[in-house]
Amino acid sequence: MASETFKNEKEDRIYMQRCFDLARLGAGSVSPNPMVGAVLVYQNRIIGEGWHKAYGEAHAEVNCFNSVNTADQQFIPEATLYCSLEPCSHVGKTPPCADLILKMRPKRVVIANIDPNPQVAGKGLAKIGQAGIEVIQGVLDDEGKWLNRTFFTSLEKKRPYVILKWAKSKDGYLGKAGQRTPISNPLTNRLTHRWRSEVDAILIGANTAQIDDPELSVRHFTGKNPLRVLLDGKGSVSSNRKLLADNEPTLILGAPRSSLNEVKRLKHLGPKISIQAILDTLMKEKRHALLVEGGAQVHAQFLSSRLWDEIRIIENPKLLGSGVLAPQLPENIKLVEEFTISSDLISVYKTSRKPPYLFDTEPEPLTCFSTTGSPL
Repeated sequence: MASETFKNEKEDRIYMQRCFDLARLGAGSVSPNPMVGAVLVYQNRIIGEGWHKAYGEAHAEVNCFNSVNTADQQFIPEATLYCSLEPCSHVGKTPPCADLILKMRPKRVVIANIDPNPQVAGKGLAKIGQAGIEVIQGVLDDEGKWLNRTFFTSLEKKRPYVILKWAKSKDGYLGKAGQRTPISNPLTNRLTHRWRSEVDAILIGANTAQIDDPELSVRHFTGKNPLRVLLDGKGSVSSNRKLLADNEPTLILGAPRSSLNEVKRLKHLGPKISIQAILDTLMKEKRHALLVEGGAQVHAQFLSSRLWDEIRIIENPKLLGSGVLAPQLPENIKLVEEFTISSDLISVYKTSRKPPYLFDTEPEPLTCFSTTGSPL
């Protein structure tokens, strides 16, 4: 009996990992929903699988059951349904997946994580279990939460998941002062554009916008462009910079810009805007994942506020000798991944602070407009 239990646990982990692999295919397309994958297994054979492909479209369980071919549909009542997140039990943009499961009636349902959404939060599993279907939960629980860390953070901390990213030279510089200094190699640039495609918003400060003049697009990868956010407290960024001149949506936080007000209806938000206020605004707009690309002063503000979750560092072997120093890594972090792309070393850290920091001050009020003048 013990060996049979071990066998089931091993198989459950294998197929749950497959759910995670499928779920990742929805990265950048499903937000603010979570990434979810589902696999249907009969006698150690996958007879159906699917994932949530785009926000507002069918969920993973629906796509999984729809993928089962006619010859295998007879095996569904004896099969196990694996799902990386608890099936929903409420009516949203799609019908409840729990009801579909009751209709299809697989023998077992195995999940990684309980859905933290109060509308679900155990109700889906309870509904399935009460119908006599065996329910197993918590398989690769930590891995599932890491996969959907953006989703969990938005619900549990009521703010976007914040990723700080910078590239530095081997001797610790972000670039030469006052001049654009490319550091990472072309292959790594493709990776950074993939990262952009997987978030809802991307933020830079005035110095970076003025000196580097970035597009902040995903032109070296495929996928949607994130909402661009410019932190420009003094209104110092020239109107001919790409973020102000290309008519793509950009959220600008900062001083009045009379030359653009008539065309793009920008409003004065004030030179002092708290990090908390920025995150509150993005949260209201359902932008649940924020990539902060710099520069040094902006990273310092986020680090000192402690309102961040992950740090991604690209280190190139070139030596600059002088320039703008890269931020120092804070305490209470954990290295979760490290790999190389050609000449670049990529290191990913997450915060290990427990419990989350609490803040006594109220965030500053914030009103926002896009450069196109339309709602974000």
